[in-house]
Amino acid sequence: MTRQLHLGGFQIASNVTHSHASCRHPSSDPGFLTADYYHRIGRTLERGTFDFVFFADLLAVPTNYGGGPDEALRRGTQAAATLDPTLVATSIAAVTRRLGIAITKSTTYFHPFEVARIFATLDHLSQGRVAWNIVTSLSSAEARNFGLENALDHDLRYDRAQEFVEATVKLWQSWEPDALVQDKESGLFADPSKVHAAEHDGLFFKSQGPLPVPASPQGRPVLIQAGASGKGKDFAARWADAIFEIDPTPEGRRAYYDDIKSRASDAGRDPDHVKIFPSFIPFIGETESIAREKQAFHNELADPISGLHTLSVHTNHDFSSYDLDAPVEDVQVTGSQGLFDVARRLSGRDSLTLRDIGKLYAQGVLLPQFVGTASDVADQIEEVFTGDQADGFILSVGQSPSGFEEFVDAVVPELRRRGLFRSEYAGSTLRDHLGLADAPRPQGVPA
Repeated sequence: MTRQLHLGGFQIASNVTHSHASCRHPSSDPGFLTADYYHRIGRTLERGTFDFVFFADLLAVPTNYGGGPDEALRRGTQAAATLDPTLVATSIAAVTRRLGIAITKSTTYFHPFEVARIFATLDHLSQGRVAWNIVTSLSSAEARNFGLENALDHDLRYDRAQEFVEATVKLWQSWEPDALVQDKESGLFADPSKVHAAEHDGLFFKSQGPLPVPASPQGRPVLIQAGASGKGKDFAARWADAIFEIDPTPEGRRAYYDDIKSRASDAGRDPDHVKIFPSFIPFIGETESIAREKQAFHNELADPISGLHTLSVHTNHDFSSYDLDAPVEDVQVTGSQGLFDVARRLSGRDSLTLRDIGKLYAQGVLLPQFVGTASDVADQIEEVFTGDQADGFILSVGQSPSGFEEFVDAVVPELRRRGLFRSEYAGSTLRDHLGLADAPRPQGVPA
């Protein structure tokens, strides 16, 4: 059987996602504060048999660029206004039956017990369709919202994340799969010999357990991560079932793919069970020239200063005082080192100024753009997929929700015709969709 690709749809519960031009695009629906907006996206992706919809999240109105929120609010940059994705995802789960739902929760400002309970509950309510996108919060604005002056150092964030996931997994393993009995005749609700305390006592967290939520359909949710630094990639290779990646270059994607698969193998895991998902934005037309016109129209709506606001958030570094017409400087950033490395590499390779990088960031946070007819875009997807650069893709769009509808109606049939993508769901859980092994199930007291 031909190797099958996987597809996810990218969202933030906000007015923009990767494309800062999308909120100015005449085809975009401004109703991001309504349930109907997200229901439309969820139903569209399920009609296209996507594996999941993916919700990124940030925990602060941007203040990194220029020291305050006014310009971010005025321009409507990424995360200027966001809803809680947990509640949005619950709403989508109620109107879909197969689509997976991936939600971001930070290991920096929450507690393992809270996160374990949220995701076990959602896995039950969705009948096994939930994923946790594990992030380490990186901006000083987020820190101040939780009573701290500064974000944690990069390595400390990952040390904390490591223990956070360990504790969360212990809590998910509190209940053995058959611990819940509910025998009305005998009156036995649950077998106490099959419910165990987590008893996590670590450097960062303590949690006795057991979790009050019985074992969920997937055993534990699918774990997603986006590690790009060395420490981040080690973390992702140990824990992640799926990894979200941003790199617009074939050589960068191929190097990342090989690196992660190697690290997963070194960690004792099956590399085929660690799925790599680069992202892209499509522009689709009846002819290539129409698609190019759509791309140009979208890209002209992108404001470079808006892009630099988001670059400053992602890197936790204020770029407002730098020369816009000079190359990107080799500075030390405390936020996302991987994204900044991509920006710096592009600046050097293509002689781009900081203004140019801001423009690219506003067009799509450095995502590549796949442009052409449905067949052309399918060609570009197939080239990356078969070129040892990806196991699947996370689709981001330049106008929403119509961009998802256009892709599902035009490109998905072409991918199916080529035998690259499913025509119907073969299973019911997100682990089924991704072809993952079952999560380890506890037998006796969990380790």
